[in-house]
Amino acid sequence: MGKVSSARSTGPVAPADDGADLARARAGDEAAFTRLVRPLRAELHAHCYRILGSPHDADDALQDALLRAWRAMPRFEGRSPLRTWLYTVATRACLDLVETRGRRALPVDLGPASERAVVDGNDPVTDVAWLGPYPDARLPDSPHARYERREAVELAFVAALQHLPGNQRAALLLFDVLGFSAVEIATMMDTSTGSVNSALARARRLVAERIPPRVRHRPPRYTGDDRVRRLVLEYAHALERGDVDALVALLTEDVTWSMPPLRHWYHGIAAVTDFAVRVPMARCPSWRFLPTSANAQPAVAFYLGAGDGPHLAWSITVLTLRDERIAGITSFLDPGHFAAFGLPPSLDTVRPDPAGGVLVGPHG
Repeated sequence: MGKVSSARSTGPVAPADDGADLARARAGDEAAFTRLVRPLRAELHAHCYRILGSPHDADDALQDALLRAWRAMPRFEGRSPLRTWLYTVATRACLDLVETRGRRALPVDLGPASERAVVDGNDPVTDVAWLGPYPDARLPDSPHARYERREAVELAFVAALQHLPGNQRAALLLFDVLGFSAVEIATMMDTSTGSVNSALARARRLVAERIPPRVRHRPPRYTGDDRVRRLVLEYAHALERGDVDALVALLTEDVTWSMPPLRHWYHGIAAVTDFAVRVPMARCPSWRFLPTSANAQPAVAFYLGAGDGPHLAWSITVLTLRDERIAGITSFLDPGHFAAFGLPPSLDTVRPDPAGGVLVGPHG
C-alpha cells in the first residue's frame, strides 16, 4: 500500500494537551506514544473488525498498524490530526490483510437453506474463513463513538461488507460510518476522489441488495432494554427446558437459524422448529446459559453438559430482533470465542433464577 502518509481532516482532533506527548513520541518515547494511542484503540479495533469480519484478524491488523505508526512517528508532521493519521495506517493494514486472508462467510453464503433438520453429515466446515462475533465490551465508549457506529457492527451489515472488495469496504466505512470526506479518503487510500466516489456508489448498491429492507429500516432498539432482556431470557429458558411451544411463540414466521462452522442453516418457522426439536432439544442433554451481547445485538452464551455436572462452553448465540420477536439466530459454535467476551470456559454452580429456570456460576 506504500508508505504511511498524512491526511487532512476536519474530524475530531486529539486534545491540545497531547502536544507534549506527541513531541515526545516523535522523539522516540514509547510511553508517550502509548498514552496518545490508548483513547483511540477501541474505535480503531472496531474499524478493523468491520473491514475484516473477525476479532482475531482485527487484533492482528491493529497490532500491525500500531507498529507501523510507531516506526513512522518520527516522520509524522502533524498536518492532519493524529486520529486521522492512525485511521489511515489502520485502514491500510486491514487492506493488506484482506489480500492475504480473503473474506469471511456465514452459512447463508454457502448455499440455500435446508427444509428439514440435517442430523447426520453436518460436520464443521474447516476450509471456510467464518465471520466471528464481536463483543460489545470492546466497542468504543467515547464522545466520538456515536450510536450509528455501534450499529455498524451488526451481523447483517458486517456480513454484507464481506462481499465487497477491500477498497469498497474501507471507503464505505470511512465515509458513511466515520464521517471522513471523499477527499480525505482519497488521501488515506492513496487514490483519486473520483475512485472513492465510484467505490462508494458500488458499495452502497451491493450492501442494499444484501440487507433486507425490513432490517435496514427497523426502528432502533437497545440491548439494555427491559423488553429485550425478557425476550432473551425466555428464549434461553425455552431451549434449556426443551419447551418447543415457548420457543416458537418467540419467533417470526421468516426466522433463520445458522450455526457456523456448520454448513446447513434453516429459514422459516417450520424448518427452524424441526431443527430445534430434532437437534438441540433432543440431542443435547443439558443447557446452561449466561446473557451477553455481541455486534450491538442481544446474545446468549450457552454451555452444554449433563445434569448438575460441569457445563462446557458451547456457543455464542447472537439474536436479531424484529417487532419484539426473534427474526434471526446465529449460533457461533466455537468455545474459543468465550475468552474475548470475558466469559468462563465452564459453569457448574446452580442457583435459582427469579425469572424461572436456573442460572449458573463459573466452574471452580
